[in-house]
Amino acid sequence: MELAILPLYLSALAAVYLLPGPDMALVIATGAARGKRLALVTSLGIALSRGLHVLMSGAGLAALMAAHPVLLDIVRWVGAAYLLYLAAQVLRSDLRLAAAERSDSSARSCFLRGFLTNLMNPKALLFCGLFLPQFVAPAQGSVLTQFLWLGTILVLVGFAFDCMYALAAARIGRGMQGRASPLKKWLLPTVLVLMAGRLLAS
Repeated sequence: MELAILPLYLSALAAVYLLPGPDMALVIATGAARGKRLALVTSLGIALSRGLHVLMSGAGLAALMAAHPVLLDIVRWVGAAYLLYLAAQVLRSDLRLAAAERSDSSARSCFLRGFLTNLMNPKALLFCGLFLPQFVAPAQGSVLTQFLWLGTILVLVGFAFDCMYALAAARIGRGMQGRASPLKKWLLPTVLVLMAGRLLAS
């Protein structure tokens, strides 16, 4: 990639990651309700999923889904069902034992929640498939190498923004400590249900 294009690419990524979306909502809700550590673990799961989206779009899966809308609908419905399942599981977990959120199994569940929530969002795959090629210049060398570099930057910038949201939300959550525990208990399940609704409506 030409160095002159890099500032434009980074600015475009920043604009995308500043817009509210499912990933931002999940990280903020997790940070506010469960703290910095689990929000950062969730961000890591999202980053890994973004990396897979880059690889899948490079392999042509994004183009295949764009050409066959029925595949998009299947992924959308599966993703929405998964989000509703997560909301029920989170609520059950809270009702059983709030302290369980500090366990290793809880960290694993947060990682998987971030990973699968992003993976089941067809818009994330289509974004990679439509956005990255705009910055690939065949005259600059191997298209695959450029695509991978652009994808790596996309994942790292997204992870940096998610970490920023996680830390800010955790700080807000600490301020709510003891004063709004019912709100914190219902925050994440509510966000997951809203995300499922948005996915189905899109």
